[in-house]
Amino acid sequence: MHPSKTHYRVAIVGSGPAGWTAALYASRAELSPVIFEGPQPGGQLTITTEVENYPGYKNGVQGPEMMEDFKEQAKRFGTEVVLDTVTDVDFSRRPFTLRLDAGGSVTADAVIVATGATAKLLGLPSETQFMGKGVSACATCDGFFFKGKEVVVVGGGDTAMEESTFLTKFATKVTIVHRSDQFRASKIMLDRARKNPKIAWKLHASVVEVHGEANGIVALTLKDTKTGQTSRFETGGLFIAIGHSPNTAIFKGKLDMNDVGYLKIKHPSTQTSVEGVFAAGDVADPTYRQAVSAAGEGCKAAIDAERWLAAQGIHG
Repeated sequence: MHPSKTHYRVAIVGSGPAGWTAALYASRAELSPVIFEGPQPGGQLTITTEVENYPGYKNGVQGPEMMEDFKEQAKRFGTEVVLDTVTDVDFSRRPFTLRLDAGGSVTADAVIVATGATAKLLGLPSETQFMGKGVSACATCDGFFFKGKEVVVVGGGDTAMEESTFLTKFATKVTIVHRSDQFRASKIMLDRARKNPKIAWKLHASVVEVHGEANGIVALTLKDTKTGQTSRFETGGLFIAIGHSPNTAIFKGKLDMNDVGYLKIKHPSTQTSVEGVFAAGDVADPTYRQAVSAAGEGCKAAIDAERWLAAQGIHG
């Protein structure tokens, strides 16, 4: 599907909670936005099964269903939805130019970047097979579902220590699997994990296979990184905590970002380093990474864009 116009007042790049909320607010403000859904329409929530921590869904909701609700609500107020990916941008002059994967380009007076982040995974087919069915990349999101189970956390940084400590609220035992005995985690986070009696350690080990059944995982194959020997390790859950990659490749050299690639915004606003370009959700949030916080940032970005356009005298 191609865009219906060549120029828009507001273009939104990305279609997770931040993008759809920005679209909802921008469309209700009569800004007639376009949203480019990107390579993963609905974002990270489309690989999430049950979402229980979003207000308003009192019985929980499936991630893909929730994103469909967001989409329909934004469309109701006139958001134009384009199933295409923005492959390049020109923010050096206004109006801004967005080039599309399907060919051609559009211009926009204001742009909201909501391209999100991608959890780094181990790259195993079995890991993908059991994602949301015993394998998770977010302890805060899914820890509750592992009450009374023994689980494994893979990683050696602060994320792994933080998630392991959090999971001890629910799991009977948490085993940290790490490929060496050297950790990137800060001393305070490492010490906290080491002092926790429910946390065990499996060092010089990597996960090479996930074994499961219809209703979840039952074991992992671990490989000793020194000897190469493999062994079976029984567990009821696997949490991948090796970090996230913000989806910002097309903005390198065009928007200010930190050393990992998260976009820098001028808090408390969502303004990026380029006036008229705003960022919302995980793409600018290495800290919280929740659907509800992303939606809140999407709301802020749309309001920031509306006020900026009004200040520029751009009304239609």
